[in-house]
Amino acid sequence: MTSFPDAPSTDGASTPSAATAPHPLIVLAPDGHVVELNPAASDLLPAARSGQSLSAPPWLAAVDERLPPEPVSGAVDDRFFSAHPSVLPDGNTAWWLVDETAHRSALEELEAERGRTRFLTEASSALLASLNVSRCMEVTARLATEHLADAALVVAPTAAKKLPLVVCDHLGEVTHTTAAGAPETVPGLAEALRGFPPVPSRWIDPAAAPHWLVPQGFGEVGSLVITPLPGHGVPAGALVLLRRSHKAAFTAAEEALAGLFAARAGAAMSAARLYAEQNSISDTLMRELLPPTLRHVQGVEFAGGYRPSKDSERVGGDFYDVHPPTEDSPETLAVLGDVAGKGLEAAVLTGKIRNTLHALLPMADDHDKMLRLLNNAMRNSHHTRFTTLVLASVRRENGDVLLRLTSAGHPTPLIVRGDGTVEEADTRGTLIGVMPTITSRTADIRLAPGETCLMFTDGVTEARGGPLGDTMFGEQRLRRAAQDCAGMPAEAVVEHIQMVASQWIGGGLHDDIALMAITAPRGAHLSAVDGTTRGRYTA
Repeated sequence: MTSFPDAPSTDGASTPSAATAPHPLIVLAPDGHVVELNPAASDLLPAARSGQSLSAPPWLAAVDERLPPEPVSGAVDDRFFSAHPSVLPDGNTAWWLVDETAHRSALEELEAERGRTRFLTEASSALLASLNVSRCMEVTARLATEHLADAALVVAPTAAKKLPLVVCDHLGEVTHTTAAGAPETVPGLAEALRGFPPVPSRWIDPAAAPHWLVPQGFGEVGSLVITPLPGHGVPAGALVLLRRSHKAAFTAAEEALAGLFAARAGAAMSAARLYAEQNSISDTLMRELLPPTLRHVQGVEFAGGYRPSKDSERVGGDFYDVHPPTEDSPETLAVLGDVAGKGLEAAVLTGKIRNTLHALLPMADDHDKMLRLLNNAMRNSHHTRFTTLVLASVRRENGDVLLRLTSAGHPTPLIVRGDGTVEEADTRGTLIGVMPTITSRTADIRLAPGETCLMFTDGVTEARGGPLGDTMFGEQRLRRAAQDCAGMPAEAVVEHIQMVASQWIGGGLHDDIALMAITAPRGAHLSAVDGTTRGRYTA
């Protein structure tokens, strides 16, 4: 009998060999004939016989072709072995077969887990790359089709009769559609849309899937998974996975992976939906807080320009309004002001001030009274901020425009005459919201055709920039810019001042900037050719 060598162990150590060694052992002669097998090898390879060529799987039967012999590995039935050679003194070769099935299964499971982790990581990155709800639904459907199923549908929760769907079919085409069918017609879908745990796929009959759930040209459905898309406090929808009939059904591990993916997709969709709702609310509120678009009122030109500070939102503490005449006040009231601070907090107080002034319009003929009432209202509120503003009551008289200007701690308005002369209006006053009593002085101004009253906030004069980047724009530069606006329409005046200030600021920081121009028109407008738009000025 051949003397067996030490059998290799799975932990790298050597153990004494014997005919009863736990590892299958085959001894092969140089010509490839079997010299001897131990009982474990006979049980593993029942067709192998001593004195005959080795009858075994091809990977093992060809071991004698390798000189010198090298370790090989392969499958025997449903198990996996590695064969390790040992050259014996008599020239024969002993092959030890080590069962590595469990080890190989562990490696395969580890690699599969790494693949699942990579997929979930990439999915999270792709889903969080957008805060658009439709985009998140598209990414969810596409990723699910690429990695989990043959086709996928994302169902959004809705109170409408038709279900919003994003479908990624077996060809990878993504479409947005709606389904008139009720979710109750699909087992587990209504529950998933309400956030309940998923129904195992083995409980769902694929044949029960309605036609609207199956993409066109998909064929027969062999397996169906429906899992909820959990959101932040409320369900974000449901994910439906479809697999064709000739494919294997979803396993428990695949359903678990679908649940992990759905959790990430639901969080991303919920965040996108929350962002969309908050953005819609913000847009609605900001539209009310932003200064309005100005137009001509009773033959007088009004134009405004607003630029929020660079480090704040679209709204800020500067504001302007134009209130047309009413039964109680025959004059147009224009207001331009500046609340201390910037950003959303200042904008909220700005909105309250604008609403208060609107409520005081019946007293618009008495600027002093309006300012006193506004001062009392601000001092009685919980805000500690103050505001400066200027009121302008405007009316036409023949071809001229008459103004009553009252400043309350605000930069003095400039009057741009027809010859380019720039004057300061003779008005002064106390800022609003600090002192229990205030004082103010009203100036009466007459504007001839082509002349303008320019009102502005200190964001213009205090804007820093220029060649050194930290020099204030200042009143002198503003006056020179205003001189160039002689005879211009109100809109052109505002655009010119904004352009000059922007060039000075460059990319630097600045406070909120607001401008308003009140201009006496140079003449009546001719009718336009189409009968609707304004024509050119008459001489």
